[in-house]
Amino acid sequence: MATHFVIDGLKAEIEGKEILKGINLEIKGGEIHAIMGPNGTGKSTLASALMGHPKYEVTEGTASIDGEDLLEMSVDERARAGLFLAMQYPSEIPGVTNSDFLRSAINARREEGSEISLIKFIRQMEKKMKELEMNPEFAHRYLNEGFSGGEKKRNEILQMAMLEPKIVVLDEIDSGLDIDALKIVSNGVNAMRSEDRGFLIITHYQRLLNYITPDFVHVMMQGRIVKSGGPELAERLENEGYDWVKEELGIIDETVGQA
Repeated sequence: MATHFVIDGLKAEIEGKEILKGINLEIKGGEIHAIMGPNGTGKSTLASALMGHPKYEVTEGTASIDGEDLLEMSVDERARAGLFLAMQYPSEIPGVTNSDFLRSAINARREEGSEISLIKFIRQMEKKMKELEMNPEFAHRYLNEGFSGGEKKRNEILQMAMLEPKIVVLDEIDSGLDIDALKIVSNGVNAMRSEDRGFLIITHYQRLLNYITPDFVHVMMQGRIVKSGGPELAERLENEGYDWVKEELGIIDETVGQA
């Protein structure tokens, strides 16, 4: 059965201020959805709320993968259910190597007694790192410690490729990447596209969507998705900005205060 991800009426707040004001979105396996919008409209809040960041309180609505209620799960349970978030600013974890982190993450999603063998893990990791043009030494370095911005983003895609999630949320994965790194990261995403996996890409720029062609583009303003279309919508936003959307929908020019 193909993956099915549904967000219905999702509202969320931070410190009593409502940021998400009713998000509705459906992603099926094989689909790539892109969310674009001005700064401060709640895009990154959506990603964090879905993953269960404690700073954000969901006050209303539901989110589910294949019928399973994500909002009733802890963060690690959401990851095991198949939700993956590539963060805009990946954390550094001193003392934990890339390989140890990844192997532990893979085994956490497996039944006891069916853990991945060390040999199989090493072979898979070496293959994926080669595809992402990553130095093999990075497997033995502490997680993201001392990595450049581009190296951190490649590392996020490596994690995605190894964990094989059902729903991938990419929060401004293109931020800080040069063209060469952007192409490599995009190729990694495109290689993972399948009916068993859906993508939600949060981005400010059309340039990422030149390499990862979305099926649907959504415009987010004031904590809501206000307009949806195909790839041509992203191109128009790149060329004309967001004023025409505001004018078309009669939106007052104000933000909700979060990315």
